Amino acid sequence: MRRRPFLGLAAGVLAAPMLARAQGSYPDRPVRFIVPFPPGGGTDTWARIAAEGMQPEFGQPIVIENRGGAGGLVGTEAAAKVAPDGYTLLFTITTHVQTPVVMRRFPYDPVNDFAPIGRLGTTSISFCIGPKVPAEIRNWPDFAAWAKGRDLSLGSYAPGSTGHAFALLVAEEAGLRMEHVSYRGETPMLQDMLAGQIHGGFHSMAAAGEMIKAGRLRALMTAGDRRVPALGETPLMKELGFSDRFSFSGFSGLLAPARTPQPILDKLAEVFRIAAEKPETHRRLLAVDTVPSYQDPATFKAQIARNLREWTEIAERLKLTIEG
Repeated sequence: MRRRPFLGLAAGVLAAPMLARAQGSYPDRPVRFIVPFPPGGGTDTWARIAAEGMQPEFGQPIVIENRGGAGGLVGTEAAAKVAPDGYTLLFTITTHVQTPVVMRRFPYDPVNDFAPIGRLGTTSISFCIGPKVPAEIRNWPDFAAWAKGRDLSLGSYAPGSTGHAFALLVAEEAGLRMEHVSYRGETPMLQDMLAGQIHGGFHSMAAAGEMIKAGRLRALMTAGDRRVPALGETPLMKELGFSDRFSFSGFSGLLAPARTPQPILDKLAEVFRIAAEKPETHRRLLAVDTVPSYQDPATFKAQIARNLREWTEIAERLKLTIEG
């Protein structure tokens, strides 16, 4: 008679030390960050800053894999389904909670399918215009007067994103006619804006800052509660009379699949904290007008849950939905 329960117990006893050793040596090969947007945008920039800060502490390379599509859904769904071994992580932004809400499609649970590692920073997005708008227009009042009665094309870096909602709200509050054009990230949106294909839209300084500083794009106003340091003369939207709906703030940060073993999560959280607090990381974030604002895993998880509630309310109020 074969004693299968006894053999199973023996296998479990033997496996436990092996698992402990595997976790104790983590990482012993390269780690991959899935970024759910194309290269060159704000999310990609922040992910590379985080990865380069973490890599010396790991002693292993960190590889960035850009997997864009569907407003971040494609890459995020893939990250939710990988083996929870700490070797594939997700670096993402607030679209993590926004896109599923506006698409009415939840291929992943934004809160429960992931274990937050830490928040890196926050940034305000600015309303920018390109060469499709006459060069003499340099501020919002002039733009609003010029735009009255015209058919505007305003882009967003992802369907259902903050940039998308803010474009709709700007048109609503300013009484403008607008066609929304959605993109698979900031880079293709910037390319079309610079080519004169669309009039404007909201951008992060991480992606558009150099083009604004070079005068190729014009920033007319900034969302949030504080001016962007590099755009000191550019007013906040609330200073121009827009509502407090433009004060919604988001995040950029690192997540792991929810079932990742706790010792690996602890290692990731400590390495991320060290990287996020390095002076060089702060310098690089500030250089792209991002406010260094590290959050630990528990605080970051609470913000993700709060942002999910807030965005659900915003999407319902705006009837913000996306097909596809």
